[in-house]
Amino acid sequence: MEKNSKLPRDIFLDQIHAAARNNKNIYVMTADLGSDALDRFRAEMGRQFIHAGISEQNMIDVAAGMALNGKIVYVYAMAPFVTLRCFEQIKVAIASMGLPLTIIGVGVGYSYEDAGPTHYATEDISCMRSLAGIEILTPGDEQSVIQAARLTFAKPALRYIRLDRTYLPTLYNEGDNRFMQDGIAEIDRGETLCIMTAGYMLQKARAVKVRLESDGIKPGIIDVFRLKPINGQVLRSVLAPYSKVVTLEEHFLSGGLGGALVEAMVDNGIRKDIKRIGIEDHYYCENGGRNYLHQLAGIDVDTVTDAVRSFAKL
Repeated sequence: MEKNSKLPRDIFLDQIHAAARNNKNIYVMTADLGSDALDRFRAEMGRQFIHAGISEQNMIDVAAGMALNGKIVYVYAMAPFVTLRCFEQIKVAIASMGLPLTIIGVGVGYSYEDAGPTHYATEDISCMRSLAGIEILTPGDEQSVIQAARLTFAKPALRYIRLDRTYLPTLYNEGDNRFMQDGIAEIDRGETLCIMTAGYMLQKARAVKVRLESDGIKPGIIDVFRLKPINGQVLRSVLAPYSKVVTLEEHFLSGGLGGALVEAMVDNGIRKDIKRIGIEDHYYCENGGRNYLHQLAGIDVDTVTDAVRSFAKL
């Protein structure tokens, strides 16, 4: 799979930059200046750029005031800091007021590898999807990052955009926007069993698929681009060819992608054998890189392959 030459955050912010040139109501606020795209935006669009400092909660409150005055506001920071640290402010100042705001969380899951639990975003889905009226998107390649960015200024709303910190391989051809319309898209057709995942873990799922195919197991791969809301009719249609469903995530199992999908299946009367694979109820504070953390958490390719193989043979 070909990898893109730009990081997801720079792809996303460059789209906002291009839109801001023609729309003086677009503002970017940040508590993190560690991005080439942010530096370019600040240099060219200084009047539409606000550096909030390491004060994420205040950043949300300021953004609420700007949204009340008709501005299209983006807040950008590391994922755990712009979600968990700001949860009350997002709930009270934004969600309960029905205000539009794009929350850009960079470094989801274990993206920040050896930075420790302060920087790991392994609870962000469960927290953010509990908020009323929010849309949660997890782009998995350049095309989905671009289309997510364009949606935010075409139709402003309360959204949480989950961006990985690493380069991502291509999943969708230009013009293939199934993920935008449906929120869930099958990217690899399979037989009997499918793996549903999102973002960075899509490439892990494809690595698992390659190994399983040597055993005669051909899993489908389904991209859950929109984690909230989940369209029940689309979910039913996508899962129709499969009798077994595996959910895979770089997130705690409690309240994560798997939990959201199981809830949607129950609510829509979709009956399948299902296995959830994610981080168990434990914090891993060791250093050693993302792959090492995945081994500790049991979400590495070897462990997932064994788990899916066993599930497929039940």
